[in-house]
Amino acid sequence: MDAGESRRDARRQAVFLLYQEDVTGLPLTELVENAERERGFGLNDFTREIVDGVTQSRDHIDTLIDGAASGWSVDRIAPLERNIMRVAVHEMLGRDDIPDAVAIDEAVSLATRYCQTDAGRFVNGILGAVVRGGETR
Repeated sequence: MDAGESRRDARRQAVFLLYQEDVTGLPLTELVENAERERGFGLNDFTREIVDGVTQSRDHIDTLIDGAASGWSVDRIAPLERNIMRVAVHEMLGRDDIPDAVAIDEAVSLATRYCQTDAGRFVNGILGAVVRGGETR
C-alpha cells in the first residue's frame, strides 16, 4: 500500500473505477490508466486485486446480489450502490483476511457517504441477506 493510503482509500478507488466502467462502458484498462495518470503513480495491489476479483467473478457476485435483493434485480440498483455491493461481496467470498462484518461496514459507509439518503440501509440489508444465504465464509 502506498504511504498514507489505507485499505478504505483503496476500496473507494476500486468502487469508483468499477462504477466508471459500468456507466461509461469504457474498458477497465483505459480507466485504470487514466486513474494512474491523474494520481501520478500506479494503483496499489489491494485496489487492483479488488477490481480484478470483481471483474472475474461479476456474474456470480451479481447472482448473489439478485438473490438477496428481493423485489430488485441487480440491473435496477443504482450503479454506484451496485458496485459498492459488488466489492463487498467479492471481499466476503474471496478475502479470508476481511471479516464479513467489516466488508459490510465498509460498504455501508461508502453508500452513506456517496449515495442517496437511504442507501446505507439498502446496502446493509442486501449484504446481510447475502451472508444469511450462506455462500460467504
